[in-house]
Amino acid sequence: MRIDLHVHSKHSKRPSQWILKKIDCPESFTEPLRLYDIAKRRGMTHVTITDHNSIGGAMEIAHLPGTFISEEVTSYFPEDGCKVHVLALDISESQHGEIQKHRKNIFDLSAYFCRENIFNIIAHPLYAVNDRLTADHFERLLLLFKNFELNGARNSRENQTLRNILNGLTTEEIHRLAEKHEFVPMFPNPHQKRLFGGSDDHSSLNIARTYTEFLGDHDAGTELSALTGNPVTVHATAPSPQTMAHNLYGIAWQFFRHKFDLGRYSGKDPLVQFLDGSLGLEPAPEPGMLTRVYFFFSAQKRMRDKHPLSDSLVALLRHETQKIIDENPDLRVTTNGDGPLAEAREQQWFAFVNRLSNRVMVHFGNHLLDHLSGAKVFNIFHTIGSAGGLYTLLAPYFVAFSQFTMGRELGCKLSRRFGRSESDRSTASAEGPHVAHFTDTFYEINGVALTLQQQVQFAAAANRPYTLITCDDQNRPPEKGVVHFSPIGTYDLPEYEQQKIFYPPLLEMLDYCHRQGFNHIHTATPGPIGLAALAIARFLRLPISGTYHTAIPQYVQILTGSGLMEELAWKFVLWYYDQMDLIYAPSQSTRDELMARGVSGEKIQVYPRGIDTKRFNPIKRNGFFKKWDCDEKTIKLIYVGRVSKEKNLHVLSEAYRKLVRTTPKVLLTVVGDGPYLDEMMGETADLPCIFSGRLKGEDLDAAYASSDIFVFPSTTDTFGNVVLEAQASGIPVIVTDRGGPAENVVPEKTGLVVTANCVQSIFSAMASLVADPRRRLEMGKAARHYMENRSFEAAFNETWDMYGIVNAKKGAMNR
Repeated sequence: MRIDLHVHSKHSKRPSQWILKKIDCPESFTEPLRLYDIAKRRGMTHVTITDHNSIGGAMEIAHLPGTFISEEVTSYFPEDGCKVHVLALDISESQHGEIQKHRKNIFDLSAYFCRENIFNIIAHPLYAVNDRLTADHFERLLLLFKNFELNGARNSRENQTLRNILNGLTTEEIHRLAEKHEFVPMFPNPHQKRLFGGSDDHSSLNIARTYTEFLGDHDAGTELSALTGNPVTVHATAPSPQTMAHNLYGIAWQFFRHKFDLGRYSGKDPLVQFLDGSLGLEPAPEPGMLTRVYFFFSAQKRMRDKHPLSDSLVALLRHETQKIIDENPDLRVTTNGDGPLAEAREQQWFAFVNRLSNRVMVHFGNHLLDHLSGAKVFNIFHTIGSAGGLYTLLAPYFVAFSQFTMGRELGCKLSRRFGRSESDRSTASAEGPHVAHFTDTFYEINGVALTLQQQVQFAAAANRPYTLITCDDQNRPPEKGVVHFSPIGTYDLPEYEQQKIFYPPLLEMLDYCHRQGFNHIHTATPGPIGLAALAIARFLRLPISGTYHTAIPQYVQILTGSGLMEELAWKFVLWYYDQMDLIYAPSQSTRDELMARGVSGEKIQVYPRGIDTKRFNPIKRNGFFKKWDCDEKTIKLIYVGRVSKEKNLHVLSEAYRKLVRTTPKVLLTVVGDGPYLDEMMGETADLPCIFSGRLKGEDLDAAYASSDIFVFPSTTDTFGNVVLEAQASGIPVIVTDRGGPAENVVPEKTGLVVTANCVQSIFSAMASLVADPRRRLEMGKAARHYMENRSFEAAFNETWDMYGIVNAKKGAMNR
């Protein structure tokens, strides 16, 4: 006897998923007779239908061989309204009526099942139907019921956890629970539980992918009651979030197809044909010759139309869908969804939705950034609103990934409570952090990127479960600890010729993080990749921390010259970081600024950033500047960083011009690249300056160590890693009193702190150090000594410990 014990028809009318409620769609749209045919075709010897609190579907097929009446009963714990689903199998019409009378109280319902000897199974026992299920509720279910379901729509991890708990139950544990909850089981051998399987299908796409086989002799007329004592085997194809999402799309399509009579276009419209083949109950009919000719000429016309007639979301979706179908003829291949082809169909659908959403998101992303660049405020909100409609398109996947994560904490808590092993790393309460660190600056030449690269190397060497996730359009070789996704699109910032914004493939990243089992998300920036990180943390119900690396609002003001755009940037930044469970601030001044803007100080942690003192070292002083015929007696000043307006390099140029007028034999070297480079070269063309471009590795190390003074006029840096590098190289530094760099200097001992945006202040500091070689030497030695106590390893370990603390707090809150 092979039977799918949990399957729904059109008589299940009240959907539990909000996305179906939004479109007023029933929970299932499967005709009972169609369900019967599909189950039989897929090898089931018997068929039953378990609609929610209804036997309507089962009654429609009750006259067919190998059937019996069943339902899925919604019941409640009376003290708190915790909702539970129970399968009542092989019942009569009169018993259905009595069940409906008793179902409001789970204790009354269980007692009725025992009196009537009704075969019943607790459905999806670790799924909190209305978010109220706790470990104590589950313990009472163990006392109330003997049979439990391995659910074909739930995470395999939950089913395995259930199996581990039930298979190891002892009489002692049951006695302990009976005393704890003051309730005695009403059936013999309550520690001996039985497991049964059902697909929990709602769309007909997954009927019989999970089923129960009752072993022993039987025929088509055998009733279930005669076999309930027989040994059973549960056969299951492990579900995935893609499985659940495919079901939701299938339900929605079947609903709209019926509501708007779209079946009349089947075989005539390529979009309807494609949706029938991907989401329909049956394969779409093959088009005839005239239809094929129509498809061909229609496709040729669409290929000539490069853009949709309007920028509305609906028009974009229709346009891009047609293009994808035209470009990929294999998408028109239809199947009946049986066997392995069902899995292929859900993977094909995932690939299609991913491709479609990526194309539309690139369109809206480019529009949004165009409006931001041009300070077109009202257009910004219009574009955001339109792009937000994509959430509806992708909602089934967001719902599915979230649902597959829901029982994680409860399962782990139960495993600990019953002393069972728990190997799942993806829980926030599992031992040790398993971190996914999202960034869009990994391959840039700046302090943040350098720190991240060092973290990856150290984590790999220390065998820490740490993965850096980024987007990049270069074909780079694989690197341990780094995963770079191909962006779905890029945007070149007009203010930064070398700077690109990458649009991340959200669905691919979400799927990857789910499969890898990360238990902590960290985000380095609030750009597109950072937004993807936040979304993934929410969908997977994971703790998320973020580093406030860059003073974005100040950058926006400098680049656009608009106070309104700066204020909008602040609103976005504050919203973004307020979503974090913990914010890492690189300096106290940054922490103070965020708190002054309204961010809670309880979630802001100032952490020291370390430096590789072996790499940046005075011993690397090697006459690096001889290649420019620089005299040994020349005092060499150096700036390292992005050559851009927000670094206040125009102030440095003016101060340096005054220094050259009053002091002989000085040289300024600018290491880096950026949009201000040509302008700065023009401003200093008559001064002794070297523009080396970007330096890496030993060249950068030698440039630092072979210089005499480091000058950093920026007021927008939250930290300034280059300030640490310079001090570790044994040279004094000059920084401004605004931003994080000032906190990385011991004033008057390792460097000088000057007034921000003040040419005279920077000039005076440079002049005083140029004129006093002994002071330069003493400051350089003190700077090196100061950095020797700030190792990179110590800083990384402190950050890693904080991940564990955040995970523990988040896990406690979830429990």
